[in-house]
Amino acid sequence: MENKTVVVGLGEILWDVFENQKKLGGAPANFAYHASQQGADGIAVSAIGNDALGDEILETLAQKKLRAEFQRNSAPTGTVRISLDAHGVASYVFAADCAWDNLAWTPELAAIAHATDAVCFGSLAQRSLRSRETIYTFLKSVPANALKIFDINLRQNFYSETIIRDSLALANVLKINEDELAVLSKIFDCGVPEKFSETRDRFFEKIFDAFPQMNLIVLTCGGNGSYAATRDGDFSFVAADTSIKIADTVGAGDSFTATFTMALLGGKSIFEAHRRATDVANFVCTQAGAMPEIPTHLKLFDSEK
Repeated sequence: MENKTVVVGLGEILWDVFENQKKLGGAPANFAYHASQQGADGIAVSAIGNDALGDEILETLAQKKLRAEFQRNSAPTGTVRISLDAHGVASYVFAADCAWDNLAWTPELAAIAHATDAVCFGSLAQRSLRSRETIYTFLKSVPANALKIFDINLRQNFYSETIIRDSLALANVLKINEDELAVLSKIFDCGVPEKFSETRDRFFEKIFDAFPQMNLIVLTCGGNGSYAATRDGDFSFVAADTSIKIADTVGAGDSFTATFTMALLGGKSIFEAHRRATDVANFVCTQAGAMPEIPTHLKLFDSEK
């Protein structure tokens, strides 16, 4: 990849506040960071407050050498309190009315959108109308051949059927987890058959039928592995590595999505992209926080030099 591709994480930026520490987070920033580790010109697009937490975000991203397009406004910088269960699985409580709820469409965002090769967005940053409209304008402004990844990331009650359907209509890649599959299966009337595989396959069929621009669906199921299906009929399954020692799962899904995206942009097959993404996510699960440095052997293109 001689010329760096532009890969954007669009949406929330915030501090992950654990019991004894805080770490920079937000799925879009995590995605952009991991894409940059895989050779992209990764850009985090969001908004922060005119406060000390906002200043600290800029300092932290500068240390991580991640490019950011952050608007500053009068709302406070976002935070989310994270608690981990005995298995390292996270639960989240988000602060309300944060800076990233007030993301505005600007000439700077338009310039980034026009140069974008891939953009990842979710449902959380759409909880406010203003940010939702900006996200949709961005998605409509990227080149026709750009990857538009809806990494749905359902959190608390910050989503609706309308947001999900509108987002699916603007995306050409969908990434969901097993819990989110249960929610979307009800929305799309997939039934609740006894066999998981029937629910999964029926859901894939429904989404491809309802959204003709959707080309790829990726479903992650934690310890039960992950699946990827294309409109053209390719189907991939990668089993979970149950031997790894999990520190926490924060950011693992974002690293998976970023690596999968970069592999596809680099010409890898869906099968190779899926395997590489799983390897990176497994590593992130063994590290604390969402943005660990990826070792060289897991970097898609550095490892091939």
